[in-house]
Amino acid sequence: MTGLVVKAELHCHIEGAIPPALARAQAKRYGVDTASFIAGDRYVWHDFTTFMAAYDEAAALFRTPEDYALLAEAYLGELDSAGAIYSEIFVSPDHARTAGLSAEAYIEGLAEGIARAKDKSGIECRMIVVGVRHLGAEAVEGAARFAASRPHPLITGFGMAGEERFGRVADYARAFDIARDAGLGITIHAGELVGPESVRDALDEVRPSRIGHGVRAIEDLDLVRRLADEGTVLEVCPGSNIALNVFPDFGAHPFRQLMDAGVKVTLASDDPPFFDTSLAREYALGSEAFGLSDVQLREMTRTAIEAAFVDEPTRQALLAKL
Repeated sequence: MTGLVVKAELHCHIEGAIPPALARAQAKRYGVDTASFIAGDRYVWHDFTTFMAAYDEAAALFRTPEDYALLAEAYLGELDSAGAIYSEIFVSPDHARTAGLSAEAYIEGLAEGIARAKDKSGIECRMIVVGVRHLGAEAVEGAARFAASRPHPLITGFGMAGEERFGRVADYARAFDIARDAGLGITIHAGELVGPESVRDALDEVRPSRIGHGVRAIEDLDLVRRLADEGTVLEVCPGSNIALNVFPDFGAHPFRQLMDAGVKVTLASDDPPFFDTSLAREYALGSEAFGLSDVQLREMTRTAIEAAFVDEPTRQALLAKL
């Protein structure tokens, strides 16, 4: 019955949401061979490094504001059809620049697509600017300064993604200070490919209200208690975790353990077509793999909206839809 449950998503990389069919259409437009990273209707990769390479290849096919408007509108339309009322997308100015697009034009294109989707269905969306960890602290601080300049009202948060095994969280603390001082919501990827020490460092050095993934915290029960006590929200992406072999199968995934320990958890799709998933599938997994009732799934949506980086009138309007 999860198709009837109102949904919200806090963790999706917009370049990671490119459907392979759309990527092929873009490749045809720009004369790019996709054989190295698309086979049929699937992206081709076999570990985290090759996943990131395929991700970058797909992202490079989006080169104009209208390209990004098309992508945002398509993704939000898919979410609306799955019963979602709210979405936050991670946006990466570094990827835009690699494709030859200014950060400002990139954001304006995405904002246009968000506006089109909202006009069609009423779905709300906000953007979280992310720095790319493996590009180094200076690049992440540059992304933070861009976000802090508030180039568009739909930019309401800042985070860090990329290769978690690169550098120390402390190396990036200044970037988060810049974003926090500008009033932006703070989230950070941690506890996915690296163990509980990554989550602990994120809490100590960055003080986020949310953590992307965070599931490796389960390896330290004191840390799990700290997450519960501090009310830190985990943006959990089970389909992604299994696809990347963070856990061998859903039976081994700690989602339910974290939830039962009092940790605030939400469900999200991360990079959906790369991991053969969707927000609808993640909610279905909540029911089928983790035994959640529709009431519990709706409460998870409530948790997501309460943790969303939105103004209070928008939050209350969203909560009213539950």
